[in-house]
Amino acid sequence: MTIQLPGAGGALRTYEPRTEQLAATPGTPFTSRTVFSAAHVVADPFADVSPDSPAAVDWDATLAFRRHLWSHGLGVAEAMDTAQRGMGLDWAGAAELIRRSAAEAKAVGGRIACGVGTDQITGGTLAEIRAAYEEQLALVEESGAQAILMASRALAATASGPEDYLEVYGHLLRQATEPVVLHWLGPMFDPALAGYWGSADLDAATDVFLEVIAAHPDKVDGIKVSLLEAQREIDIRRRLPQGVRCYTGDDFNYPELIAGDEQGFSHALLGIFDPLGPLAAQAVRILDTGDTAGFRALLDPTVELSRHLFQTPTRFYKTGVVFLAWLAGHQSHFTMVGGLQSARSLPHFARAYELADGLGLFPDPKLAEDRMKTLLALYGVNQ
Repeated sequence: MTIQLPGAGGALRTYEPRTEQLAATPGTPFTSRTVFSAAHVVADPFADVSPDSPAAVDWDATLAFRRHLWSHGLGVAEAMDTAQRGMGLDWAGAAELIRRSAAEAKAVGGRIACGVGTDQITGGTLAEIRAAYEEQLALVEESGAQAILMASRALAATASGPEDYLEVYGHLLRQATEPVVLHWLGPMFDPALAGYWGSADLDAATDVFLEVIAAHPDKVDGIKVSLLEAQREIDIRRRLPQGVRCYTGDDFNYPELIAGDEQGFSHALLGIFDPLGPLAAQAVRILDTGDTAGFRALLDPTVELSRHLFQTPTRFYKTGVVFLAWLAGHQSHFTMVGGLQSARSLPHFARAYELADGLGLFPDPKLAEDRMKTLLALYGVNQ
């Protein structure tokens, strides 16, 4: 069987799908690294909504996908960028997602950390921004999940300089009952976060970020760096206080950062581990045995797919993540909250299918092929 896939220039090419699937079995959590997959939400395809409406979520399918990730030993990073936070999922929807996922994690023994932000407001004073953070922090802590302090669009718009970041984050860390993860999301993921930590100069911003951590090392479990610069992450990692972890958020360079070097390594909190879950889990279990070369041999080939999904505009990577979840059979449709399924082109989808199929990511390759052909037919490509 073959399938005709369109390229960027419009010409069709013949591709022969593979027939075997990845042989990955569920397993227990890992011993050498702490690994979270940021998880997407599954939209309700029958809801009568528009892109401007509050998100209509298929809760059964959304929670089933989280159980899939937990079954492979991965933690779930909930209500974050991958869940379309601020790109279709508002605070009310995120709050419901946190409550439901935290309860599900408790029921099945899964590890979960949840995003804490300020998206119930669009701006305001520093006091109002602190209050918004506090409301979300309280909900996450009450749910029993670990808190991830996400970057705030409102703070980025309001802060007059580094001292405002130091004040807001210092206040929140003093209030947190358990150590949190600090998340630095770069502007390639969210243009509204440009100049975060009070400077467009990344060296200066890094100094402020590290100053926050140094002042409260007992309240910071770790940091998540999503700047897509491997060397910068390594440099930050080497400057962290003892006991503070670095969770890579670099979807371009994750194998080398997780593998580490003679001076340390990164743990992981990655959106790409949503579609790569079983394969990523298998790779980390190999790393648990001390076989770094085997880990790299399995995970390095996935980078081409990740870089494709996260190509500019990077913030639309969620479209590819949900597309692959549909092809893999984790949901019955390719619909996204906010209508974001339209954010990538047909050639982009075709290449994503080809790369994912080549990696053996699909539990049922025939199902993936049939669904890809359905999408092609909708675009007028008949086989």
